[in-house]
Amino acid sequence: MIFWTASLCYGQVTSWKFSFGPEEVPGYIRVEPSRVYSAWDIYGFDFGSHPSVVVRAGKKSFSGGYCTSNNPFFFSVALPEGNYDIRIITGNPDGKSVTTVRSESRRLLFEKAVTKTGKYLKLEATVNIRVPEIAGTSDSVGRKPREFRKLDWDEKLTFEFTDSFPCLCALEIEKAEDAITVFLAGNSTVVDQDDDPWASWGQMFPRFLKKGIAISNQAESGLSLGSFLSSNRLKKVLSMAKPGDYLFIEFGHNDQKEKGPGDGAYKSYTERIKLFVREFRSKGGIPVIVSPANRRSFDETGKIANSLGEYPDAARKVAEELDVPFIDLNAMTKTLYESLGTENSKKLFVIYPANSFPWEPKELNDNTHFNSYGAYQLTRCVIQKIRENKLHLKKFLHKSIPPYDPAKPDPFNEFSLPVSPHSPVVVIF
Repeated sequence: MIFWTASLCYGQVTSWKFSFGPEEVPGYIRVEPSRVYSAWDIYGFDFGSHPSVVVRAGKKSFSGGYCTSNNPFFFSVALPEGNYDIRIITGNPDGKSVTTVRSESRRLLFEKAVTKTGKYLKLEATVNIRVPEIAGTSDSVGRKPREFRKLDWDEKLTFEFTDSFPCLCALEIEKAEDAITVFLAGNSTVVDQDDDPWASWGQMFPRFLKKGIAISNQAESGLSLGSFLSSNRLKKVLSMAKPGDYLFIEFGHNDQKEKGPGDGAYKSYTERIKLFVREFRSKGGIPVIVSPANRRSFDETGKIANSLGEYPDAARKVAEELDVPFIDLNAMTKTLYESLGTENSKKLFVIYPANSFPWEPKELNDNTHFNSYGAYQLTRCVIQKIRENKLHLKKFLHKSIPPYDPAKPDPFNEFSLPVSPHSPVVVIF
């Protein structure tokens, strides 16, 4: 009982400032590299990661040093559910640093942040964390067994620091009550995938956003609109939503497997999308319908054959009927795959020889799910349509992002993201 009282008491703190060098910095909590996260030590390095501190003699403040590691390292902080503004200070007084930061279940926040000798970057974003319980009710999200191990559902905010030379000087966290939340409702093409080589456009989305807006990815593998509803996930979204928030809705892959008398693209699928739209609008939110991404299904002429039946058309028709912003990811992925061709399009997907990853000894030949490169290209498609639809949230997009044409994707040989470790074990008591 004492164990939980301490954890919950400290867990109500919503503002933290940590430094990671060898010297004390006024206003910051200095974190020793030996500090390990636990239920009673509610901030610290997590999942067995052991960074080291680099010391610069005679220097003070952040120029006095930083923590780093040759391997990815994790840092966690217990926090209540909600949105948080974060600031990460990175830099190397003695040389170049290259840092990639992910949060929770591999949500990409900062991609290859590079600093030159003696220079520092302040990386800012807004992040969302959540718990299964639905506020104001006795209900909770009906999670699948694998979700009990996901960082997305625990009671802490976790960061992964990685790349060729990651440098962590300081981390600041503050509750962001007024931030806009973008909720994502979808399946395995949207979910925060736990392990490389799998990835989704939903977990790449945060990388393109500035501070002031957070992604709350409520998607889960294997879900249809119906199972999203029956597992209380829409109820969870509605319990967190406020006026001005967004809900992106992408389903179809699993809905087409449902064969009951009332099922079908123009029956249950259409009615359920309308329900999502109606309920989210009742909260003052802005729904956005996304047509389902194509599978990699080429015909004999080198064109993508439609493997999703009437579902993309049904999504479009609901958007037109209810005057909902529409992102035709189905059409854009068709263009993307065909522009790359039957062979090069494999580079978008989880298609790898045996033993390409230590935890995947078998050959992988998945023509539905994306790797990091593919997920990144799909996110570029979504971002482009946010601009073209003139959604208010476009003001939160990084201005440095160029226009995107799926007929001219980013070159594969110029893309790289560090591989994350195999999923950390998460025990939720």
